[in-house]
Formats: sequence, C-alpha cells, structure tokens
Amino acid sequence: MLFGKKIDRVLNIRKAEERFEKEREELPLEKHDRLAMILAALIVFIPVFIGVVAILLLVLYLFFFRFL
Repeated sequence: MLFGKKIDRVLNIRKAEERFEKEREELPLEKHDRLAMILAALIVFIPVFIGVVAILLLVLYLFFFRFL
C-alpha cells in the first residue's frame, strides 16, 4: 500500500499513542528546552497578536474616530 504506515497509525490510535508515549519517555527534555519552546512560541504568537490588535484598532478608527 502506498501510505500503509500512515493509515495504520490513523486506524490504530491506541497503538500510536502508546508508541508516542514510549518515544517521549526515551527522549527527556534537556536543561534549556522548555525556555527555547517558550521563546519560539512568543516569536510566533506576538507578531500575530500585534497584527490582530492593529486591525482591530484600524476598524475602530474607521468607524468611530474618522470624523473628529
């Protein structure tokens, strides 16, 4: 089958989860991994948050403060 492993992984959820837990236990986090993940998340989410706030402020300006 072309995608046999992927299909088995989707159909056998319990087996895939057990394998994931086993692999996760074998590779514990190192000393600064948690800090690196937090910084990476901030690098990704802060620009998106700033963009959403900028669009919201632009819409508020166009509706309420344009004619002042």
